[in-house]
Amino acid sequence: MYDVLIIGGGVSGMSCALILGSAQNKPFVTDKKIGIITHQKASSLQDALFNNAYGIPAGKLGADLLTESVTQLQQLYPHINQISGEKVMKIEGADGNFKVITNKNTFSAKMVVIGIGAANPFSIEGLEDYVMPHQKVNPEKNRIQLKNTDHKVTEGIYVTGTLAGWRSQLAIAAGSYGYINTMEQWCSCASARQYSPIIISKSLSTSRRLSRGFGNIDFHQIADGRTLPTRIF
Repeated sequence: MYDVLIIGGGVSGMSCALILGSAQNKPFVTDKKIGIITHQKASSLQDALFNNAYGIPAGKLGADLLTESVTQLQQLYPHINQISGEKVMKIEGADGNFKVITNKNTFSAKMVVIGIGAANPFSIEGLEDYVMPHQKVNPEKNRIQLKNTDHKVTEGIYVTGTLAGWRSQLAIAAGSYGYINTMEQWCSCASARQYSPIIISKSLSTSRRLSRGFGNIDFHQIADGRTLPTRIF
């Protein structure tokens, strides 16, 4: 049985694992078994490109960051068990004795931390009663979060990252304008000439060009077929 089982291999889930891993020499972590189900296919970083983000080289792909985070966790804290290639389907049980059911296995855990992002629909059975519209995202984007109080959903279940009601952690780390992290938000703030230090963009059609009174955004198609923004001027 895991003392803590983290669900999600994106920014919030991996960050949680890194923090727990860093406490390995603390008395309260001694002999504790920690695991993380590193499912990353649904992460918003899969189609992201970063420019002008603190500590991240320009042109860095989010998909590469996801891959590197798995290696980083393994190298720094090998005692944390990484479970790859599995997707969580259901959570049942109660505080201290949860069953986390994936498409391949069933794991037991005393405590569960969920960090799978704010995409809708929410796909984990057993937590439907806690799903609500995201409070910090434009309703048109149809994002969700889990009801929580300081990240606590219910006894023994916690939520982190955007699913907890926050914005992108990487956008937050970029600075005070980091919340302007989509093309729509870039355009909406044109009149104020505010510019975010980070770009997180979903794929858009090749050769598409946007002009909203503050300049143009060019896109180009990279080697793997995705189309991403190249410059803003």
